[in-house]
Amino acid sequence: MGGNKSGKRKGKKSGKPQRDQAGVGSSAGGDFRGAGFAGSQVLGHGTMTANTYVQQYAPVPTALDALPPPPVGFTGREDDLAYILGVLDPDRADEGPAVAVLSGWGGVGKTTLAYATGHAAQRRGWFSGVLLVDLHGYDSQPAQAEEALEALLRSLGVPHEHLPPPGAGREALYRSQLNARQEKGQRLLVVADNASAIAQVQPLVPPGHHGMLVTSRHRLTGLGRMRTVNRLQPDDAVALLEAALKNNNPDDPRVGEDKEAADRLASACGYLPLALQITAALLAQDPGQPLSERADALGGTESVLDGLDDGERSLRTMFDQSLERLTPQEQDLFRLLALNPGPNISTPAAAVLADQPQSATERLLARLAASHLIERTPAVRGRWQMHDLLRAYAHEQATAAMDRGRTPRRRYDQAHDRLIHHYIQHAQAASTHLDPPGSPVPARFTDRDQALEWFDAERENLIATAHTTPQAALDLSSALGSYLKWRRHLQDHVVVNALALDACTKLNDTRNKATVWNNLGGALLEFRRFEDAVHALETARDLYQQTGNTQREATAWNNLGGALQELRRFDDALHALETARDLYQQTGDTNGVADAWNNLGTALQDLRRFDDALHALETARDLHQQTGNTHGEAGAWNNLGNAYGDLRRFDDALHALETARDLHQQTGNAHGEATAWNDLGNALAGLRRFDDALHALETARDLHQRNGNTHGEATAWNNLGNTYQELRRFDDALHAHQTARCLDQQTGDTHGEAIAWNNLGTAYRGLGRVDEAVVAGKQAAAMLAAERDWFLTGEAWGELATTLTAAGADTAQVREAWEQSAQAYTQAGADEEAAASRKHANSTENVEAQPPTVTDLPARDGASESG
Repeated sequence: MGGNKSGKRKGKKSGKPQRDQAGVGSSAGGDFRGAGFAGSQVLGHGTMTANTYVQQYAPVPTALDALPPPPVGFTGREDDLAYILGVLDPDRADEGPAVAVLSGWGGVGKTTLAYATGHAAQRRGWFSGVLLVDLHGYDSQPAQAEEALEALLRSLGVPHEHLPPPGAGREALYRSQLNARQEKGQRLLVVADNASAIAQVQPLVPPGHHGMLVTSRHRLTGLGRMRTVNRLQPDDAVALLEAALKNNNPDDPRVGEDKEAADRLASACGYLPLALQITAALLAQDPGQPLSERADALGGTESVLDGLDDGERSLRTMFDQSLERLTPQEQDLFRLLALNPGPNISTPAAAVLADQPQSATERLLARLAASHLIERTPAVRGRWQMHDLLRAYAHEQATAAMDRGRTPRRRYDQAHDRLIHHYIQHAQAASTHLDPPGSPVPARFTDRDQALEWFDAERENLIATAHTTPQAALDLSSALGSYLKWRRHLQDHVVVNALALDACTKLNDTRNKATVWNNLGGALLEFRRFEDAVHALETARDLYQQTGNTQREATAWNNLGGALQELRRFDDALHALETARDLYQQTGDTNGVADAWNNLGTALQDLRRFDDALHALETARDLHQQTGNTHGEAGAWNNLGNAYGDLRRFDDALHALETARDLHQQTGNAHGEATAWNDLGNALAGLRRFDDALHALETARDLHQRNGNTHGEATAWNNLGNTYQELRRFDDALHAHQTARCLDQQTGDTHGEAIAWNNLGTAYRGLGRVDEAVVAGKQAAAMLAAERDWFLTGEAWGELATTLTAAGADTAQVREAWEQSAQAYTQAGADEEAAASRKHANSTENVEAQPPTVTDLPARDGASESG
């Protein structure tokens, strides 16, 4: 019913009216008598006088039960339903009109929600009837308000012959009819579905205490309370799919049998109710089709819209209707947005894409958002995003536009090139704010914070841009390196540099290949793929040597030293870092010299040459202070703190680590700050300030979690466990070490996992669970030996010997464990510790060792990038 396009545009009375000289009498049936025109729009517009002509007719049936049955599979709209019912509640505190406007893009389920709300309101007894009119707002000929009023009046029982002509009289009669029903204690709900303009709806807004629901793909402001209807949540989308399938066949088992495929299918449908309903219909037509097969068919964005058409309903057709309602300028921008490689776009970038002033572009974007073809990102103002299915549609539209000829193709290619250039230029400018002090800084960004803010907002776009062309990958690999390390987006760092290496091959670019190998090696080092990092860095070093680029060769040697340290090849690492230092000195690169000294200090710590380590780290600190490199100075202070801790100079360690923490906070380096908090916790535990230590380590853990640094989080959990053991809180310690072990397993950090196993053994022993302690201790000793960390292997065997003693093992087993400990210490060059283990092996007494405090590896400077 309602608003049909065949309805007459002009009302026309039949029959000869009779004059009633006595004026308006009592009401009969659905005619004008008793309609209450006083003060109405009829008199206000001057279209009638006191001499009113009326025609009496027999009563006409009304249609006040217009809502279709509740929809099958309605789910996931509890919050929306509660909000809308709050607007319609006759006892609501709000005195405004009971009008709710549901907006959202086509197929999101606005009409279904409106119907469900209507049924829920009727069950509560709030309405005596419902009037429904479809405004066909996105058809080629939308219903006009006069046609909708005619349909509503007919539903109210007004015969066709009694309808005033289109205009104010028809609207007045509609209001009068509703007022008359209110006087009789009736309350009606008007549902105006599929509106596209305020002018379609405004005359239909009911007076008095009646209610109204409006659905539209546009945000129709000024009518009532607004509610945006969004896509379903994943679980609700799967529930809708299952309900739709079972509506066709109650025994359809496919969702229950393959939940993973159902999840994929719901995702491919964009969690959009219409897409899910179409998919369910197609599956019902083919009862033998597995959900996985259907999900695979929808997996490619090129075919997804083809797969969402069941012959009667088509998502593409619905999108076409929305697009046709836009102005040519809005349509053009919608197509151009498909050229953005990433998931969202800023207003300035969209202006570059459209080649229009930013203010004009922003107005067009706002109108697209009002049409629900794009949406504002919820987290950041001035950014816009598009649903995946709409993005696929926009790609189709852009491709169709480019296929019209050379001129439109050239225009779209130029728009794409402008956008890529925009991203690269801004990334290069922002990157300079992360360079060491003294480097030239363009004026595009005012400071480091603004540059980091831009990087954070655009990261996904920049990574996607690196995939577009070989040149873009090459340019962005150097522009993004410092940022990706700063924010610890380590996988992105590896991917971008791998793309750049491939680009060098495609472009036959031998000049940049060494730099890309170096940067890839540094990314792999940060990503803890140490063997791959060594290969990449040795390749870079050799290429630099061939070209005679001494400064870049020094960078490769420096990064290579860091990778060799992680592989426990300390002598090789020492050689690499000393070579790097000497080459940096030859080229006069003071920041490079400082970096090399800093890394030398950590290598000397690993070799337990603590006095030499202190000298190296103090030299690094002083050089960074001279050059004003606060970031580098903070790293040197952090490593100094660890060296002091190894020497049990805990007061000095505390001062150094607090200084490092404060400097990292000053520079906004969240990763460095978390590392400093972790090492500070260890120093505080060494001073037996355990409450302060727990606070520091919990802070480190939380910061690492926030930064997504799983390796750092595992380290913090491990050190928390050590502190809990000092407090004899062994249950808490067990939980902490188990968490650390699981996180280390996730990241593939076998060395960290081995340390966690060792500490688990001491925690089990503290709880008296000696059998489990023995298993954990043996696992730790074997893993640490495989890692060739002989010093910690010696510790692990010593702990295992103590555990075996507590378990009542025979003397031979205990002696064997102590001998293994002594051998491992000897291989590590730790003669004093080896002698102590031999003494235990030669003694028949049961010796209880103190649980070791195994800390994180010292903080190291990250790998150096080459520009």
